[in-house]
Amino acid sequence: MPIYEFECKHCGHHFDHLQKLSDADPTVCPACGEPQLHRMVSAPSFRLAGSGWYETDFKKDGDKKRNLAGDHSVAAKPAASPAPAPAPSPAPAPSAGSKS
Repeated sequence: MPIYEFECKHCGHHFDHLQKLSDADPTVCPACGEPQLHRMVSAPSFRLAGSGWYETDFKKDGDKKRNLAGDHSVAAKPAASPAPAPAPSPAPAPSAGSKS
């Protein structure tokens, strides 16, 4: 059930009220007793975040599933072993005619 925010136009009292969508809005202010309430537009009190929402839960089996929280397939792969270093080539032998 949603929580709605109401304000009294007469005294300015704000309050939240838990009610069904089909229920009628309250008409009398609980603070002053005047019938001058109106429903305010306010931000929702919940947030859809993290993994487990439509993107990952309701795709067809043929579709590639993507995890929005992070890609676990990259972490599961073993690290590639580094290529072996080439053997050092032998230094050329000094020739008899050159001085070092």
